[in-house]
Amino acid sequence: MTPLAVNRRRRPALRSAMDLCRLPALHAEPGPHEAQRLRSLIRQGQLSGSSRGMALGFLQCNLAILPAEHAQDFWDYCQRNARACPVLEVTEPGQTEPARLAPGADLRSDCARYAVWRDGLRLEDRADICALWRSDLVSFLIGSGITFDEVFEQAGIPTGQHRWVLATHTPTEAVGRFHGPLIVTMRWLTPAQAELASRISARFPLNHGAPLHIGDPATIGADLSKPLFGGPVPPLPAGLVPVFWACGVTPQAAAEAAGLSLFIAHAPAHSFITDVRAASMMIP
Repeated sequence: MTPLAVNRRRRPALRSAMDLCRLPALHAEPGPHEAQRLRSLIRQGQLSGSSRGMALGFLQCNLAILPAEHAQDFWDYCQRNARACPVLEVTEPGQTEPARLAPGADLRSDCARYAVWRDGLRLEDRADICALWRSDLVSFLIGSGITFDEVFEQAGIPTGQHRWVLATHTPTEAVGRFHGPLIVTMRWLTPAQAELASRISARFPLNHGAPLHIGDPATIGADLSKPLFGGPVPPLPAGLVPVFWACGVTPQAAAEAAGLSLFIAHAPAHSFITDVRAASMMIP
């Protein structure tokens, strides 16, 4: 079976998954608008910081790029672990434009920073991956919880602090070479904020949805001693509770464990900004 044939088999499955979530069709909003402006600045090397807080109101995605020979297994891994790995678009091998989510964009240059793995080792970060591009590379765009930050802020739920990415002792369902632990995002909120955040995020099923757990980190085996991102975890302040969401770093960890000859992802907190309005991702 050719890589192209494998990719074509995926698309009906992706559309079917979206139908099951009762989501409307995703439509890229015609420009000019803020998402396009920011991608242009990133492409020109004029913007290199975190995408958090940027283009509020637009869908942001995790990016995973790998050789076509591994694309089917990676797709299956994402489907079996869909809470952490909600796939929104898969490109044809060699295609650099995410035509569904951001027509005219270039996946090689429109993230502010990329992380590059070879044989399971993260060897470098790059401002663009044009020099690494190959005709067999397939890109996966995966929903991100950054997307609902604007709605949180509008509801009075802070998003700028008390936020970490953690590994857990909870295994994901392995497929082929892809395996690894569930990765979670932990936020500290008041009990009232946690309840409201749960209701809001539940309306974003393709951006990790509602929290997986609220309360004791040990229940899900979250390792607070070694946060993957976010700096050391201090003692929990009085009046706050830990709230845990599935995280899009999960498929990165699985691809790293797979030891692929080449794997590329957005660097942490440098997500791909799409032309899709975040509000269109919400279910009633």
